[in-house]
Amino acid sequence: MTTDTLIIGGGAAGFFAAIHRALHRPQERVVILERGRSILEKVRISGGGRCNVTHGCWDPRELVKFYPRGGRELLGPFHKFACGDTMAWFADRGVDLKIEDDGRVFPVSDDSQTIIDCLWGEARRLGIGVITGARAEAITAPAPRRPETDAADDRWTVVAGGQRYFARELVITSGSNPAVWKLLTELGHTVVDPVPSLFAFNIRDPRLEGLAGISLPWAQLHISGDNLKAEGPLLITHKGLSGPAVLRLSAWGARHLHPRRYDFPLSVNWVNQRAGDARAMLAELRNDRSRQQVGKRAQFDLPLRLWQSLVDAARIPQDLQWAQVSNAQLEALTRELTAGKYRVSGKATNKDEFTTAGGVDLREIDFRSFRSKKYPTLYLAGEVLDIDAITGGFNFQAAWTGGWLIGQQDPVTDAG
Repeated sequence: MTTDTLIIGGGAAGFFAAIHRALHRPQERVVILERGRSILEKVRISGGGRCNVTHGCWDPRELVKFYPRGGRELLGPFHKFACGDTMAWFADRGVDLKIEDDGRVFPVSDDSQTIIDCLWGEARRLGIGVITGARAEAITAPAPRRPETDAADDRWTVVAGGQRYFARELVITSGSNPAVWKLLTELGHTVVDPVPSLFAFNIRDPRLEGLAGISLPWAQLHISGDNLKAEGPLLITHKGLSGPAVLRLSAWGARHLHPRRYDFPLSVNWVNQRAGDARAMLAELRNDRSRQQVGKRAQFDLPLRLWQSLVDAARIPQDLQWAQVSNAQLEALTRELTAGKYRVSGKATNKDEFTTAGGVDLREIDFRSFRSKKYPTLYLAGEVLDIDAITGGFNFQAAWTGGWLIGQQDPVTDAG
C-alpha cells in the first residue's frame, strides 16, 4: 500500500496527528497502523474508564512543571496548543467536558467511549485509513539522493503485520514500545533506557497494618538521603502507600529509584506541618485537655485509627491522660507525625496509570514541529519520546499537543 502519511500507533497522539494532518492537507491520504486489535485502548481505560482528557491549567509556564522529563521542551509547543485548546477542540465537536475540583478534566458523560467516538468519528469523516493487527516489523528510511542520476526513492518503507507500506512521511506515536524503539535505534536515533514511573510504594510496617483504605487530603513525603520531595493526597493500601503524593514522588524519582531496586528510606509528614508547630500544638493539648485520654480523640484532623497507630508507635498508652505525657513522649509523637521513618521495599503498579520514563532522546527532536532532526520526513510524538508526566491528564495533553503540531506541518519539498 502507498500513502502520503503513514502513522505507526493508534493512540491519542496518533489519532490527533492523523486528524490534523488530514485537515491541513485534505488532498492527501493518511493511514494509521495499530499493532493491537483495537484502537485508542489507553484512552479507553484511563482515569478508571472515564478518560482524564487534560488538566485545567491555562499557563504553559505552570503546565510544564508537571513533567519530570520534557517540561522544558514542551514550553514552546504549549504556547501554540495547550489545555484550553484541547477542551475547545472537543467542545466544538459536541463533547461536553467538566473540570473537577482537583483540576482534572473529564467528559461530562464520565465515559471514555465519548472521547473515542469523537476521535474515531473525525477519522472516518476525513477518510483516514485505520489498520489494526499491524505490528511494525521493519522500517527503511528514504534512500539518499544519487548525484549521478539526481534521483532518490523518497518514500519510507514499513513492514507491518506481514504487509509492506510506502509513505512520503512517517509519524511514530507508538507509545512505550520496545520493539519500535529498537527499530528507531537502527535508524540512528538514541533511546534513553526506559524505567518505570508512576508507581505505588510497597511498605511492610506495623504502623500501617489494618489501615488500608485510609486517605489523607494532604501529606508530605521525602526520600531520606536525597532531595526528592513531594506532597499531596495520600492513600494507605494493603501493600503500603499510594495516592497522588506517592505517584508524584515516583515520577520525579524514577531514574533515581530504579538503580536502588526500589529499596529506600521514606520520611512521611502525615500532618503537613513543621515539627516545631506540631510540637507546640501537642504541648497545648497537654495543658488544655489534661484529663482527656491521648488515644480517645484524633488530633490534626487525622483519621482515628491512624492517630492511634502513631500514638502506639510513640510508646504512649492509649488511655494515658494528656497531663501525664512526658516531654520525651511528646517529642516521639512529634517525630511520628511529622517525620515518620518507613522502609520502602519494592513498587506496585498503579492499575489506572502506566507510564514509562524513557524513549527517544529529546535532543534529537525539533519541538517546533516534533520532527526528527535526523530525517526531515519523520515525526515522533507521545510516549515514544522521553517525555512523561504525573497523573492528572498531563500525559494526554503532551500527546494532543504533539499530534496537533505534526498535523500543521506543510509537506517537505526536498527530503534530500
